[in-house]
Amino acid sequence: MTRILAVLFAIMCAAPVAPAAAQPLPAGLDPQNTLILDTSAGRIVIKLRTDIAPHHAERLKQLAREHFYDNVPFHRVIDGFMAQTGDGQYGNGTGGSKLPDLKAEFSSVPFTRAVVGMARKGNSNDSANSQFFIMFADGSFLNGKYTVVGEVVQGMTVVDKLKKGEPPGSPDKIVHMQVAADVK
Repeated sequence: MTRILAVLFAIMCAAPVAPAAAQPLPAGLDPQNTLILDTSAGRIVIKLRTDIAPHHAERLKQLAREHFYDNVPFHRVIDGFMAQTGDGQYGNGTGGSKLPDLKAEFSSVPFTRAVVGMARKGNSNDSANSQFFIMFADGSFLNGKYTVVGEVVQGMTVVDKLKKGEPPGSPDKIVHMQVAADVK
């Protein structure tokens, strides 16, 4: 009996895992406004907030469709604060995309755990481009000073596992980022 159970367990463990495209989205999401980040640490699903930041959400979708974010590292990951990525130009936080910077779309939505915000250059409100960050914890000091563009709806355990550092010694990366509606 023990051998039979051991064999059954081995077969179950060897069963193929459903491909990324076959994994269902959480209920109630609009695939046109949902990003899927397959990272070296696992999958993160982001619901874009087109109601409060339509231009920033559109920018993230456009760059994802251009594969701009593929193989881009999480270059700044501060425990208890946030994980930042999106520099598809240099990968170190100093670059952006070839597109012009965006005007701020500040809102009253607070920066809490799992909120996705747009990074910007220094004190220039209208300088967000391609970089974004995911909050590990509440950050009320960012409220009204950065654009909230979305929220993680699945995969915060993955975000929590990202290697920490500024930059991390061997950073985790976005392997592939796509709009959920484009998943085949």
